[in-house]
Amino acid sequence: MSARTRENDGPVAAAVRAMYAAYPDPAGFDVHLHPQITIWESDQPGPLIGLDELTALRDRRSPDEAAPRPTLSVEDLLVDRWGETAAVARYVLRASAPDGELTFRVSDVWDGAGDRWQIVHHHAEQLAGAIGTPVPMADTGQ
Repeated sequence: MSARTRENDGPVAAAVRAMYAAYPDPAGFDVHLHPQITIWESDQPGPLIGLDELTALRDRRSPDEAAPRPTLSVEDLLVDRWGETAAVARYVLRASAPDGELTFRVSDVWDGAGDRWQIVHHHAEQLAGAIGTPVPMADTGQ
């Protein structure tokens, strides 16, 4: 395996930012997800899920289409990349809306073997306490 590069910018960081910039468009967002992705989310029932279960999770999070969508921001992004093959991105995702704010600690494993970087495993954990008390709100787009 090639040597690790630690970076805050670069192709994977650009892909992370582009993914959240595409929110709330599922097609624009999901182009960054590998077809065989596995996902762990704080509010996800049961074991690992894939793309089909992600759609159902999004539907549960957004029962009211008229509800305002949160603004998503990526903070403290740090990427370890091994050439053009593999990477791990860690960051804080903040979802802000008029009715409150949610903060998540996220780790994504990225695969660069195809024609673009894609997430093969996503893990998001909702934070409480130190960053603030989370307030329920609409879909965070993950």
